[in-house]
Order: sequence, then C-alpha cells, then structure tokens
Amino acid sequence: MSQASLTIGVLALQGAFEAHAKALTALGATAKLVRTPAELKDLDGLIIPGGESTTFLKFLERGGFLDALQTFVATTPTFGTCAGAILLAKDVQNPTQPSLAALDITVERNAYGRQIDSAILTEQTKLEGGPLEMVFIRAPRITHAGPNVETLATRDGSPVLVREGHLLAATFHPELSNDPRVHQLFLDLVRRNLARQNPVNQNLARQDHGR
Repeated sequence: MSQASLTIGVLALQGAFEAHAKALTALGATAKLVRTPAELKDLDGLIIPGGESTTFLKFLERGGFLDALQTFVATTPTFGTCAGAILLAKDVQNPTQPSLAALDITVERNAYGRQIDSAILTEQTKLEGGPLEMVFIRAPRITHAGPNVETLATRDGSPVLVREGHLLAATFHPELSNDPRVHQLFLDLVRRNLARQNPVNQNLARQDHGR
C-alpha cells in the first residue's frame, strides 16, 4: 500500500491545520480537512492540531461531534499535537477539563508559561535521523504516562512525543518545522494499522516494524 492511497483527516476547527495538511501532502498522503462529524467517514487516520483545547471542546459539543470523535479515536489512528494531545489525554489538569480520554497520559495545560515563553529546541529522540527540531508554543506537559505508553522524545525529563497502540501525541508543533519525520511516523503507524486489518498486507506491517 502506497502512502498516496492513505487519506488522513485534519480537524480544521482552529489551529495550524493547513500546515499539517501541507506536511501530509508533501509525504504523498491525501489530506482532508474535517469540519463535521460526517467528514470522519472513510478516513485512514486523523490529526487533531494545536490551538486552544477549551475552544475545541466548545466546537465539538455541537451536533454530536464530540461523541463521533470519541468513537473514531477508539479504533482509528489519531495524532494529537499540543491542544490535540490534551484532547486525547485520559486526565487533564491545571485546570481539569473534559477530554476524549483515549490515551493513557496525564497532561498539565500551559505548563511552560505564556506564549512569550515558547521555545524552539533541538533534541535527541528515538526517531532515526539525528536530533529533532521541536517548536513549543504554550505547551502542555505530560506528567504521567501509563505502562503501555512509549515515550519517543523528552524535554527536561518529561515526555513530549508518545505512542500507545494506534494513538500518537506530541506536546510540540511538528507542522511548524521543516523536519517531516513526526508526520512520517504517523503515516507509518496508519499503514501498520491498515495492514493488521487486512491479512493481504501483513508483509507491509512486518516491513514497518520498529520504525
């Protein structure tokens, strides 16, 4: 299965959704902007971008969108960045708020201060290809990760890129960097998920194992 055959939705209610779509397109995937629950249909995966998580919730509480999204992320690969990571988290603090409760992490909102305290860091990660540029803007902090959550990158000892099953989350903004590796990581995750669903593509899953 080629990446060109993957259709990845980008939740386009706020945030840098166009930048995510551009990154996906550059990697050969088809990006689809999602603004209604009906547009979740037939997606191979979904990106929930950054923004303001409470504003996201206000949009999602209309027309059953939140319930539809919760059902979607339970089984379909989903990647949350910054506010998207907050929405995926099982536990949200500072202050507490509802979420999709899908990813076994605890997240502290605005943990690094105001937008003026944002930073661009280059750190070693578990991804191949050397240090990774990470753009943090009013970033949350992951204060706890469950036993089945894999930490792929850290900042000052706290996870900033994590994976659990078909879910991926970053507290930074990979769409604002020229490095495509985090989006590629998500596309690889999507392809492995599809391969598991289709025995014909089991060889693809074996080829991608360990990425």
